[in-house]
This record gives sequence, C-alpha cells and structure tokens, in this order.
Amino acid sequence: MRGSADRSAVPTTSTRSSYLVFGQPLLEGPEIEEVLDSLRKAWLGTGPKAAEFERRVAAYKGVPHAVALNSCTAGLHLACLVLGLQPGDEVITTPMTFCATVNAIVHAGATPVLADVDPVTGNLDPEQVRRRITRRTKALLPVHFAGRAAPMDELMDLAHRHGLRVIEDCAHAIETEYRGRKAGTIGDLGVLSFYSTKNIVTGEGGMVLTRDPHLARRTKMLGLHGMSHDAWKRFSDDGYKAYDVEEIGFKYNMMDLQAAIGLHQITRVEAYWQRRLAIWQRYQRELADLPIGLPAPWPADERHALHLFTIQIDPRRCGITRDEVLMQLHRRRIGSGVHYRSIPSFTVYRDRFGWRAKEYPIAARIGRQTLSIPLSPRLGDDDVADVIAALHQVIPH
Repeated sequence: MRGSADRSAVPTTSTRSSYLVFGQPLLEGPEIEEVLDSLRKAWLGTGPKAAEFERRVAAYKGVPHAVALNSCTAGLHLACLVLGLQPGDEVITTPMTFCATVNAIVHAGATPVLADVDPVTGNLDPEQVRRRITRRTKALLPVHFAGRAAPMDELMDLAHRHGLRVIEDCAHAIETEYRGRKAGTIGDLGVLSFYSTKNIVTGEGGMVLTRDPHLARRTKMLGLHGMSHDAWKRFSDDGYKAYDVEEIGFKYNMMDLQAAIGLHQITRVEAYWQRRLAIWQRYQRELADLPIGLPAPWPADERHALHLFTIQIDPRRCGITRDEVLMQLHRRRIGSGVHYRSIPSFTVYRDRFGWRAKEYPIAARIGRQTLSIPLSPRLGDDDVADVIAALHQVIPH
C-alpha cells in the first residue's frame, strides 16, 4: 500500500524534549492558592467552597439548581434514580460513549438499549431512537459527543410524544449550546464532568443540573447517604442541626478540595474555549491535505464545546490503521486518545445484553477509526505545530 516506504524513512522519535500528555489541564495560580487555603483551614470535605462552586456553575448554565458530586458517573446514576427508573424499565442511549453512561443505567436497575449514531456528528440518530421505543422505554439518555450538541429538538419531541424523561450526558459539553439553549438545561436533568481531561477540571468531579427543585433536593440527599442536611450545614455558625436519614443513599458528594480548583476554572471557561477554538481552526487548516476525516462544522445556531478534536483514520484511504497512527504518535512523544470504541465491542456488554457491533454499524466504524489529538488551553503554539508535523510524518499523503 502507498506510503509503506515513506513511513520507514521517517524518524520514529520526535525532537520534543518532553512527552505531550493528552488532555492535560491548565492549572493556574488562583486555584493552587485556593486548595492551599482549604488545607490551611483543614476543611477538606464538603463545605462552603462546594456550595459556591455549585452557584457559579448554575449561574453559567442558567439553571436554578446544581448539585456537586464526586463524578459525572455518580451524577448519571443519581439522575436515573431520582427519575424513578425501576427494574425492567428501558433507557435508550448511544453506543458511541464512555462505558460510564451505560453502567449508570445498569447500576440504577434499568436496562440500557442502544440506538445507532449519525455518521457525521457521532450523536444519537433520532430515527434510530424512534425504532427502539417500546412500552418499557422510560427515558432517553443522549450524549453531547465531543462537545457537539445532540439533536435535542427531535429527541425532546420523541420524549414528549411517548411520555419519556430525558437525561443529558454533558460530560463533554459545559459550553455547548443548542439553538439558544444551554446543553444540560433542555431535558429533565443534565450531568457535567470535571474529570482531569475535561474543559473545566476539579481532578474528579461532576454536577447535576436541573430546573426542578424536587429533583435537585433528592439528588443532593441521595448523594450524601440520604441525609436531610449535608455535613457542613450541620456544623455551621448557627449551631448543631439534627439530621434525618430519609433514604438509603450513597457517598457521592464533592469535597471542598475539589471545588477549590473548580471555583477558579469556571471563571476562565470562555477564555479556555477561545484558546481551544484557535487550536481547532489551525488543525482544520493545516490537516486539510491529509486523507483523514476531520470534524464537521456545526450549525450557526449551535455552539460546540470543542472538547475533543477527533480525526477518522480509514486504512483504505490512509494506508495505516488508527492504532498504528496512535503508536507512531506515541513514539514521537505525542499523546492521543480513542473516543470511543463502540460499547458493543466490549466483552461484558456482549455477554450481558447480546449486543453485536454489526447491529450498530456506524458506531462500530467510528469506534475503529476515531482518534483524538491534543486539544487543551495548556498547549502552546509549538505544541500544536508538533502535533501537526507528527501527523504529516505518520500518515501517507
């Protein structure tokens, strides 16, 4: 195949002196000082900083209620529970996602059902969703894949016509907007991630968004053992407050140590987005001559969160497989990621649910070909140039 000799002539190491870690966050002085402040005050668990972080994120997203938790996975689990999903209930979601999306449904006792994705966006295809709705379907769980808005009007229309609840997986989508609405505020509940590779980070962490005070209260309560008051309120300046245990809950609360980072990260969300946009545009320009699939543009009435810049490596066009490209980049000290292998490609889901990749051909193809290249406000212009140069070395053209 064309390019084999070319690849052998290319050096297998980069001139980079250090490894470019994929998805490394940009941490600045104020959040470091805020963490030190928590350490000095010896208030490490859930407290006033977690509450303030909730207020700042709620204000940014334009919702009255936000509940900070220790992960997006915890938020997805609680979202399923507070919506009352029961054993035998079905939740339709995407095969093009991280396993946590499906696992949360299973942990809540419900049954995940997959619908294939759009070949351009990687988001749920509403027509495929419609075909999988049964009398047992109780909810939809769309993912705003890579930061691109899922087709929420079509999905909400299906939900309204069939009496379904909607949970938005916004792990990639803190800045995402869909036709004038913020992602995570369109369905019943939205769930954010602040994991270390996300656009806004707290190390580990997540947050549930909702306009419904009842859903917010139950989410908060279930996230801290089912207690009626969280720990920091019980020991406030007003004196000790007795609490009740109203439900059998979980230990999912966010610590102040985590929130201390997020308090300052959220103030830079727009500046970080602008930096990622500049990198995104440069990638689009300078990788256009390669025989790879580049991310499609998004509509003018939407906003992409620019979380992942995913390229598609079709070996028939590129003369090299996705996994080979990943390893060649690694040898050049460039980190990359796979987002994602399709869910039916994993043994546990094949065995438990009988899913087969061929039943979701678009997700299966994307899962074989997709590769995420570095996209972070931490990247300097030289880092971006190194990524571009490495891809031109590795992929025949």
